[in-house]
Amino acid sequence: MSNYADSNGTKIYYQIRGEGDPLVLIMGFGADGNVWEKHVAEYEKNFRCIVLDNRGVGLSDQPQGPYTTEMMANDTIAVMDHLGMDKARVAGISMGGAITQQLALNHPNRVQSIALISTWPRFNNYAKTVYENLKKLRVTSMPDDFMELLQLWIFAPPFYENGLDDLKEGQAGAASNPKPQTRAGFEGQLDACIHHDTVSRLSEINIPTLITVGDMDIFTPPAFSEMLHEGIKNSIFVSFPEGGHVHHWEDLDRFNRVTTEFLINN
Repeated sequence: MSNYADSNGTKIYYQIRGEGDPLVLIMGFGADGNVWEKHVAEYEKNFRCIVLDNRGVGLSDQPQGPYTTEMMANDTIAVMDHLGMDKARVAGISMGGAITQQLALNHPNRVQSIALISTWPRFNNYAKTVYENLKKLRVTSMPDDFMELLQLWIFAPPFYENGLDDLKEGQAGAASNPKPQTRAGFEGQLDACIHHDTVSRLSEINIPTLITVGDMDIFTPPAFSEMLHEGIKNSIFVSFPEGGHVHHWEDLDRFNRVTTEFLINN
């Protein structure tokens, strides 16, 4: 089943997979909900998974930005309202984890537990500069070259030893994508990342929280996840020693096991 919800005039696309208690899945920048596929294949055995395309990508509207993570949390609530869903577990990757923080802070009665994956409470100036640079390079690069650049940021070196074919396949997919993300959507999402700041409010989050990070993540380094762990009381912190920003792909089986166990118990 798939459908659209209206969020103040912006159409937000979602898919539903599986049955059980609701689990909302929120992806990072530049990627649509289909990128959850290898995780949903596991989660749908236990949960009714609501998989979003964030504003600015996929089949959702891509209005002119800037976007904010608060705005995108409201998009998620619009989907939940559309489905008549009072409360859900929520897992978010990267930008999706920033959106998940806003859900827990601004809509605490709607969220049962959260998984924060490769994410951050606030960027330092280095990270902000990386994201501003990505805006420039996407305009001047061929899609496959830009994908190769992103892969170098988000995959850790160990993956390159056996995963080069997969990476090249991703580059070819970017080159042949008939409906690439618009510039407005890409830059709007990056603005949401750059300006996200929940540091002063993390202590308000008092629901079960799992934080996962790759020890070799250079894109949203472990120090960012450690800030989340220090700020959110009783949060569980799990690291992936050879994982980068996408440790959830690099160590798929362990990641699925760790997250599923947490979500079933919380």
